[in-house]
Amino acid sequence: MNVADEPVGLIAGGGRLPVLAAEGAVRAGRRLVVVALRGFASAELKPLADAFAWAGLVRVGRWIRVLRRHGVRQAVMAGGVRKADMYCRWRWLRYWPDLRAVRMWYVKLRHDKRDHAVLRCVADELASEGIELMSSVAYCAEHLATEGLMTRTPVPRAAAADVDFAFEIARRSADLDIGQCLAVKERDIIAIEAMEGTDRMIARAGELCRAGAWTLVKVARPNQDMRFDVPTVGPETIERLKAARAVCCVLEAGRTLILDKARTLELADRCGIAVVGRRA
Repeated sequence: MNVADEPVGLIAGGGRLPVLAAEGAVRAGRRLVVVALRGFASAELKPLADAFAWAGLVRVGRWIRVLRRHGVRQAVMAGGVRKADMYCRWRWLRYWPDLRAVRMWYVKLRHDKRDHAVLRCVADELASEGIELMSSVAYCAEHLATEGLMTRTPVPRAAAADVDFAFEIARRSADLDIGQCLAVKERDIIAIEAMEGTDRMIARAGELCRAGAWTLVKVARPNQDMRFDVPTVGPETIERLKAARAVCCVLEAGRTLILDKARTLELADRCGIAVVGRRA
């Protein structure tokens, strides 16, 4: 059977990205099998799928059983999870792992439980069952940031120097696995993203820089695995930047996804925020 005739799997977390990936797969003529992560994925995916199943975040064995039952040999993992929730008081009741996840956590990941190590371990588990994990943007590459100015709104003169300065610092921060996003004004680093995520970091930057006119920079890790965890911005990001009085948003071209790209860039213009892509 030709690969294009086979179903493609989608392991879906939260946010808009899984929906874009599902719509892209459907447009490409692929039958779609969705494993929706309970508490994160949207029910909006259900009508797009030929087969749909809910599964727990740490029930990796169930993911595999659902995908194999429907003959999936290629899958996409897309969407976010709130890592901070994994440290809540009742996490063991809310995220009860299956035996496969326990074995991964305490055996394969016992010396390294960073995000990229966990995700690569998941990819290896899928591969061991004959399921290849594809790039998460395989079916929505048209939404990736491109190089240069993407809005009609130009980069403000006062922020131009911050673009080059902060882009390199953001790359180093990402390389150290600290965070992939930072806020800067006049070459002063206002905030760096950590576990709280981009949205909360933007709010924190707005609180710290009441005068506004600051720049957000978001990059991929130098060794970013495009099969999962692609840096993403969207309309809500622009709205949060406007509320926090930012004037510029710098994204790594070809490696950062702009959800609903045309709508997001149009909103940025209405908010007076320049969006520019930079190559590493």
